[in-house]
Amino acid sequence: MSDVDFKQALTDAGIPTTEAGLRKAWESEVATQGSKLSNTSAYSPFWRLITALVTKPVMWLISFISDTVLPNFFVKTAGDTWLDMLAWAVNVERKGATKAKGVILFTRIAAGGTLELPAGIVVQSSAINGHIYQLVTTTPATFADGLLQLEVPVEAQEVGSGYNLAPGYYAILPVPLAGIAQVVNADGWLIAPGADPEPDEQLRLRVRNQFSAVNQWHTDAVYRAMISAFPGVRPDGVYFLHGAPRGPGSANAYVLFDADVPAATYLEQINAHIRDQGNHGHGDDLVVMVMPETQHAIRLTLWPRALIGNDKRDSLRDEVALFVRAAFRESTVTDYQPTLTYPQSRFSFSRLGEELHQQFPGIESLHFDNADIVSELSIPRINSLLVTLA
Repeated sequence: MSDVDFKQALTDAGIPTTEAGLRKAWESEVATQGSKLSNTSAYSPFWRLITALVTKPVMWLISFISDTVLPNFFVKTAGDTWLDMLAWAVNVERKGATKAKGVILFTRIAAGGTLELPAGIVVQSSAINGHIYQLVTTTPATFADGLLQLEVPVEAQEVGSGYNLAPGYYAILPVPLAGIAQVVNADGWLIAPGADPEPDEQLRLRVRNQFSAVNQWHTDAVYRAMISAFPGVRPDGVYFLHGAPRGPGSANAYVLFDADVPAATYLEQINAHIRDQGNHGHGDDLVVMVMPETQHAIRLTLWPRALIGNDKRDSLRDEVALFVRAAFRESTVTDYQPTLTYPQSRFSFSRLGEELHQQFPGIESLHFDNADIVSELSIPRINSLLVTLA
């Protein structure tokens, strides 16, 4: 429902919503009250002043009512603090921003002797569409004699989901460390995902879901409400598998995470909340799992425009690769915003090619070797990506 609809509702109720309509109603009311003023010409300074003093404030009120008050009475069109109040009425609160937490794998040059690592070491990603993400080690760590690799706890410098990058993205030490050969965020590095302040659209979905969840039975809506209350879980990213996969009364809930999937300990927290803390129906056997993945080898050939110099060709190839990876949820919409992969849908490479042309004017032509990916209850991920300059 748009602002025009609300303004039309006022018009249908007989309330003038234009200056011309207000002026006509004002003149009619003046005549009804027996006004003796005869100089009502549009050129009369007195009459113009009186009309403006009445018309302008009423227009302000009408605009405020039609553009702000009426839209914010409804969950569908409310926003910001107004939506927070509607959410509060059904016992839902907007989720706040959180910092990503995880571990970085440090590899040293030689395994002999001990090596001390202080807290506060910065590890960063390469630039993704101009954005560089940095993690900071939170505790001192020590390589014992003979130990070549060590996982060190880290935390994002700032809040936000943009830090939930896929394995391999954090691999740069802006300040080199003596004795350290390599750093990287390995598989399962993310312990707790970072999150942005919950946007209106996601909060709106949770509020809508709450109307189905407020009952005495543990339906999908009830479990969706509990699961999506955790940071990093979208209400439209929870999928259910019914049909008693583990016998009568059992079901699975699959959670789709943007960018990297957090470590198993994060899912254990969600399952503990439902299964161990009594937040499930009598006889229910619900297990929360990560959305199953399918692995794909992506091959893309690029033909850059002739005017692009050799120094920019490699940069174009690297940025195109990051854009493709963003479509497969290896980074978030903070960086690039392609059409994303989804469960139970078709992922179109022709559409992805169109978006690449729109994002990078330096592309003359391109070709994917891949056919469209048709997903069931699974999410496509990149096993390997090869971008070749023709």
